[in-house]
Amino acid sequence: MTGADVVVAVMSGNFTQRGEPTILDKWTRAKLALQNGVDLVVELPIFNAVEPAHLFARGALMLLSELQVCDVVFGAEHPDWDFAAMVQAERHFSSSEFHRYNATFATQFNQELQTVTGHQLTSSNDILAFAYEKAKQQLGLSLNLLPLQRRGNDYHDQRIEGRLASATAIRTAVVKHRSLEQAVPSSTAKALQHVSQVPSWARLYPLLRNHLIQAPVEELGSYYEVAEGLEYRMKEAASRHLSFDGFNRAVKSKRYTYARLLRAYLYTLLEMTKEEVRTHQQRPYLRVLGFTTRGQAYLHAIKKQVSIPLVTNVNQDLRDHDLALDYRAGKLYQLFNGAEQDLKHAPWRIAVKE
Repeated sequence: MTGADVVVAVMSGNFTQRGEPTILDKWTRAKLALQNGVDLVVELPIFNAVEPAHLFARGALMLLSELQVCDVVFGAEHPDWDFAAMVQAERHFSSSEFHRYNATFATQFNQELQTVTGHQLTSSNDILAFAYEKAKQQLGLSLNLLPLQRRGNDYHDQRIEGRLASATAIRTAVVKHRSLEQAVPSSTAKALQHVSQVPSWARLYPLLRNHLIQAPVEELGSYYEVAEGLEYRMKEAASRHLSFDGFNRAVKSKRYTYARLLRAYLYTLLEMTKEEVRTHQQRPYLRVLGFTTRGQAYLHAIKKQVSIPLVTNVNQDLRDHDLALDYRAGKLYQLFNGAEQDLKHAPWRIAVKE
């Protein structure tokens, strides 16, 4: 579609936008991407990756813009919608009007959007498409946004049917040890076959539960995205429930989606304070996870024009300062696979045939 000279991927690290641990660590996924058509992989820092769609999209577009990418391609359930017009329409109503505590922000937002535009953002990729357009307008970027029709399984489908499967279906197949050959590249299927125990919140919950019980409620309230009394709900639920499922159901209310709660649990476990996240969001950087020979040549050609730090190796100073949040997330993920995620880990270099 674009006649691209180089393919760049901005990839979440070891935790997804929803706050869940990834099945494969970021280094394995970066290598698989490079083996299957991507030329340069950079990591979306955790302070953008584990966020609602508008902050996820804003962080991704900022990095792509720094890398002088001109065409951004992504999936959407309704690529024919005029997302730019929808962003303009949103300006006519204010989030300050969303004050009903018996409904989530997303529900109230969509009710207003339906009234103004006739559309609701209820599908995951449409939500991101809207967020990309909103971020583009807010940042004044000249990127071309190219939504592609999402085909195959729905985002939440748990069965693999045909060659195009959802991430949910793939994750379910890994958990239940089902064949994945038809749904992912052979190299990915091979990597997933070696996953003996899927990373999950059930495995992290003992750490979270202990922290919630031990920490003063004032400390819990200082963590990012923990507000409106959520610290009290989490602390009480942790004291009563030994299983993660029981804890999660006890914390859930109409005010919060499960994705919002999972993100709050992760921030709590990593002890990421509101002040810390705000500070780090003001200091973006480009963390390179790997490149092909073509990607390396491209990076070399533009690196003098990049205005933010370009990180290829994490030293102790970066570990303790600019990359501290990603480092802590990597150490937490190391509990699943035992592999160091940041220190002494150089980017992948993959040779490709021209």
